[in-house]
Amino acid sequence: MSDQELLYTMALTMAMRQQSKHQRTLLNELGSATAVYENRRDLGRMFEHFSEHFADTLSAMDTLLPRCEDELAYAHNHHIRILCIQDQENYPTRLAQCEDAPLVIYTLGNTELNAERIVSIVGTRRCTERGRELCEELVKELAAQSPGTLIVSGLAYGIDVAAHRAALAKGLPTVGVLAHGMDEIYPRTHRSVAIEMLKQGGLVTEFMSHTAIDRLNFLQRNRIVAGMADAIIVVESPVKGGALNTARLAGDYHREVFAFPGRPTDTTSVGCNMLIRKNAATLLTAASDLLKDMGWQQEESSAFSEEAGQQKLFLELSVEEQAAIEALAASDGELTTADLAAALDMAIHKITPLMLSLELKGVIKVLPGGRCHLMIRV
Repeated sequence: MSDQELLYTMALTMAMRQQSKHQRTLLNELGSATAVYENRRDLGRMFEHFSEHFADTLSAMDTLLPRCEDELAYAHNHHIRILCIQDQENYPTRLAQCEDAPLVIYTLGNTELNAERIVSIVGTRRCTERGRELCEELVKELAAQSPGTLIVSGLAYGIDVAAHRAALAKGLPTVGVLAHGMDEIYPRTHRSVAIEMLKQGGLVTEFMSHTAIDRLNFLQRNRIVAGMADAIIVVESPVKGGALNTARLAGDYHREVFAFPGRPTDTTSVGCNMLIRKNAATLLTAASDLLKDMGWQQEESSAFSEEAGQQKLFLELSVEEQAAIEALAASDGELTTADLAAALDMAIHKITPLMLSLELKGVIKVLPGGRCHLMIRV
């Protein structure tokens, strides 16, 4: 991608703040941010569904370009990578599946944002000692039973930083999603943790440097925490809070949501209990529950290889398995688990064991980024 296209994409995100869906629609309609810029004054006439208001909004791109040029220089001087959603190789694949994903993200560190398995761990900032212990034990078990799992959270007080610290202690990569630019760390007391994470993970944000700390930005960043992962785990949450917002977003994105239950009298677990009661989250007691429901147990050898599978055409398949195969075949043999869930109108927690069954039969292969590849035609 050229620097000019990158600058126009950055300017587009600034001109239409907190309107990620509209930004994405414009980019898809015109094919590039450069085309959006060049036609910014004519969009109301070009498309019936774009009002003149959008043209007025996008006219600000001219005045925003110098700010974007400064940010590009800042990123270069501080070794910050700028990833655009058009960069299919490096932009987080799972996040790109979300219709309101940011067009631009800034990353710092050494982690792979398209790791084979990604889990977001969230919870209240005022967590209990029990909450911290649950978080630490969960990460410890994941490190033992699913090495390499990327742990994502928001670097906030409470459960967030407990998840990051546990991942660092157990050798798992971990990424913190910030609600501000890379020029600072909030809260400042977590600066040392953030620095350590750069060696064993990294930081991600959609905000430019010198962005003011604002409550709305924290709510906005939750969609990245939810969208980047295969599964979201709520450790503790009161009846309201950012963790529940993240869980709701995860459900909208067809991600699997898990929650640790608490006693009815535990105020920090009211939100978790509510999610479980409303079937908005699966009850979680240990990492083994997560691994089982996600189909992430230690892989067994497939019943046959791809070559042998070309000859073995008569398999005993359930109706759901046959439907999954047909959906994959109709999409050139490959879909993400989220897209497959949408195609079959099926929840992720039902898709994952289905995919495991098909993988053990040698029919599909699950690839990094949650992609399902059809190995044979049945």
